[in-house]
Amino acid sequence: MPRRLILVPTEMERRFLAPILDPAMPQDCRLALCGFGPVAAAARTAQLLAEQAPERVLLVGIAGSLDDRLAVGAAYHFDQVACYGIGAGSGGDFIPAETLGWHQWPGDTGGTSPPSEGQRNDPSNDPIGDLIACPPGVSDDRGRAGLLLTVCAAAACAEDVRLRKQTFPAAMAEDMEGFAVAFACRLRGVPVDLVRGISNVAGDRDKSRWQVAAAVESAGRLALQIMAEAL
Repeated sequence: MPRRLILVPTEMERRFLAPILDPAMPQDCRLALCGFGPVAAAARTAQLLAEQAPERVLLVGIAGSLDDRLAVGAAYHFDQVACYGIGAGSGGDFIPAETLGWHQWPGDTGGTSPPSEGQRNDPSNDPIGDLIACPPGVSDDRGRAGLLLTVCAAAACAEDVRLRKQTFPAAMAEDMEGFAVAFACRLRGVPVDLVRGISNVAGDRDKSRWQVAAAVESAGRLALQIMAEAL
């Protein structure tokens, strides 16, 4: 049973991370792919949690900046993650699920009778809305950021960014897996750390300006710092 499970969305990110993580990673840690996008990441994370039963999960990969305070090429450790895209409408008419009155997971006690003590202590019975808190497992504030926004499709232009910030003004970066991984972990009662290297400014699709290698390498170094303090 690994003490910590390190998840990486894509093979490209894993290729950049392996030379950084493999030489320094404790023997009781495991590195695995969670898949690209929220659907694959949620399903694969749930599978890995069931198979490996880790004590803590660490998601490492790249993200696009939604806030000028996050530097391209640097890495950050996020305290919260929200989901953009589940709800009603699109563009300026989009309404998130929780605003509509729907939890993405309502909780399930198995019936209408009062929950037993075991059910009350089961994390899968707790409702989950559009935002999940991910308290860091370390006290070091270096690289700490606030809200990570998980989307189904990366922002393609400045208007996409504006609409996302209109719905989630506190969002500092966007990714495509954080909420899914945090969701699966919350259902299992496993704490999760979200580390993202900023590869680009969200909405900028000109990859000549992206810094993917620097972002992934920064994320790997930050992941090692987190593991060194937490383990």
